[in-house]
Amino acid sequence: MRLLPSLLAITMALPALGQNPLRREEDPIPAAVENIYTRGLRHLASTQKDDGSWDNGVGAEPGVVGLAVMAFLAHGEDPTHGPYAKNINRGIDFIIKQQQKGNGYMGSSMYSHGFATLALAETYGMYQDARIAPALKKAVSLILSAQKRNPKGGWRYSPDATTSDTSVAGCQIVALYAARNAGIPVPDAALEKANKYMRKCRGKDGGYGYQSAMGDRPTLTAIGILCESLAKQHETKPYKASAKYLAKNLNYRERHYAYYFEYYMAQALFHSDEEVWKEWNSKNTRYLSAIQGANGSFPGNRGEAFSTAGALLSLALNYRLLPIYEK
Repeated sequence: MRLLPSLLAITMALPALGQNPLRREEDPIPAAVENIYTRGLRHLASTQKDDGSWDNGVGAEPGVVGLAVMAFLAHGEDPTHGPYAKNINRGIDFIIKQQQKGNGYMGSSMYSHGFATLALAETYGMYQDARIAPALKKAVSLILSAQKRNPKGGWRYSPDATTSDTSVAGCQIVALYAARNAGIPVPDAALEKANKYMRKCRGKDGGYGYQSAMGDRPTLTAIGILCESLAKQHETKPYKASAKYLAKNLNYRERHYAYYFEYYMAQALFHSDEEVWKEWNSKNTRYLSAIQGANGSFPGNRGEAFSTAGALLSLALNYRLLPIYEK
């Protein structure tokens, strides 16, 4: 599903004031959400390096730069004009420059490649920036070729991996759906094979495990149900079981990958049950408000760029502007 051309034209014509023309007037942005978000964006803008990346840790990974770029876009910021246009364009330029010319690989792992591909797809889908298309096509080709070499039908840390896990695989699946939405060809067979692998890792109670149905966790279940949502599998009994599984874990907090979990949990709940998402979103807003630093950043052991971008994206469904958020 793509944005209607008329709505896209309206979106592109409006100034980048963080307002979403696709939202209903009766759904105002909560003041606490807007406060958190604008402070976070100011921090990302002020700490971005001239080359478009962030800190020298994971902030120099194309995938983390991609998450930061999406955080800007999700608030309605525009790469063609507005206060953050330069930041968005620097980020996109950085991602493209990091791409290997031979195989199209971006970053040091398939995690980084997947998030970078997603950012390129979302930007291209919204603004049809001609410089992005060649890089996006190469990035998608790399994901598809990696899957063909993988006997599990999924992905893991390396493009040459022969094993798979639901975390890395889910990242690639979302990127492929976003690329397809943006007009890049993605074979049905590839998505079907990928989703088949994910379903093998789902238990009877709806929870997803890491490499099998054993050891299910809310984080992995959020990733799994998002992939099922994008595949339009909302009416199946297993999907509904996964939705119930997540609804029972609204107070769950991931200790080691907090913002990664929140990023996926927001999307999973929004697609599966908006009323449940609203309850979780309220809890998440209060939580993020309490831990946000005075400079607008969020704490974490993977660098402020990753933490801040992930935290903001967990709130981005309040705006509902990114194409991947469409139902």
